[in-house]
Amino acid sequence: MPTQTYRIVVAKPGLDGHDRGAKIVARALRDAGYEVIYTGLHQTPEQIAETVIQEDADAVGLSCHSGAHMTLFPRVVQLLHDQGADDVLIFGGGIIPRDDIPKLKDRGIEEIFTPGTPTGDIVDWLRARLTKKAS
Repeated sequence: MPTQTYRIVVAKPGLDGHDRGAKIVARALRDAGYEVIYTGLHQTPEQIAETVIQEDADAVGLSCHSGAHMTLFPRVVQLLHDQGADDVLIFGGGIIPRDDIPKLKDRGIEEIFTPGTPTGDIVDWLRARLTKKAS
């Protein structure tokens, strides 16, 4: 369990209507002791960035199955950067082609988790990354 309570936004940008994975990740993070804000389906990058800012979140997890990840994920990164929230960790998941993962990382997404990733791996990565950020 985290020694401090971190706030994590889990969001579904775009028109993708599949949120089972996002809900599973949100529950795993909540069970691990994080405060989780799930934004629901069909969020614009602007809505997601605003939620992250309003909630003073430490991280945001984006999930996309629609194929629009190369547009939507970097847009969230840019909006957060524009608002001075450069310290927010941004990670993603969903149906992301292997060739797109390095491109997303180059555009500010710290880690990508694809289908089948154990939720424990996501929790462990986030815990290690937030601990590193705090030190």
